[in-house]
Amino acid sequence: MTDQPKIQLIDVHKSFGPKTVLDGVTVDIARGESFVIIGGSGTGKSVTLKCILGLMRPDRGRILVDGEDVVDMSARDHERVMKKFGMLFQGGALFDSLPVWENVAFGLIQGLRMDRRKARKKAVEKLAQVGLAADVADLSPSELSGGMQKRVALARAIAAEPEIIFFDEPTTGLDPIMADVINDLIVKCVKELGATAVSITHDMHSARKISDRMAMLYHGRLIWTGATVDVDRADNPYVDQFIHGRADGPIKMELRR
Repeated sequence: MTDQPKIQLIDVHKSFGPKTVLDGVTVDIARGESFVIIGGSGTGKSVTLKCILGLMRPDRGRILVDGEDVVDMSARDHERVMKKFGMLFQGGALFDSLPVWENVAFGLIQGLRMDRRKARKKAVEKLAQVGLAADVADLSPSELSGGMQKRVALARAIAAEPEIIFFDEPTTGLDPIMADVINDLIVKCVKELGATAVSITHDMHSARKISDRMAMLYHGRLIWTGATVDVDRADNPYVDQFIHGRADGPIKMELRR
């Protein structure tokens, strides 16, 4: 069915000891949609992403990708589904010991067993797609600025032309101008691939720019979900406080004493 959601979370729960992190998360993410989960630190955004990726197993609930439940999947089937995924990690997560082109081509060589010469050519193409010249390919990640490293990480995320791309706090650590450059590149790359994008962020400028739809996670629950254009009319005091960055409101910072 063409209208089948690309990703579905159905009553997903996850706890660590007495701490409940996800408390019945349910959401459908459409094919080709850019979906952003907003929320403060420690609200469960990263855990949600890790559960979808299969890096964590929910205590209960179902997670479907193209209608297949990935929670109880065999290792072989899960490996097959993982080939649909690309990932931009929060800190870039580049390998210092590898040149830029091998970082970009890592999944092509290790996962898809692509010939190294062909993989290098593909890596250079993807670097160009994120605005980096071919001579960057042989540099070490340590020779790049933070913004260039983030571009390399984005090139790696799209290298295998995945159906689904995950973005973990994509603008963290970048100055406002470079952050906006990365936002523009994310929109461009996702659109060119026709991919489904799932992002987590607390950067509202980024969230507004890269998403079609967003949801807010608070105390393990999605307390609001809607079109990005409607977020300012959410009529939810928690959402209103968060998107405007106000200290006063129903969300209180939890301080250790």
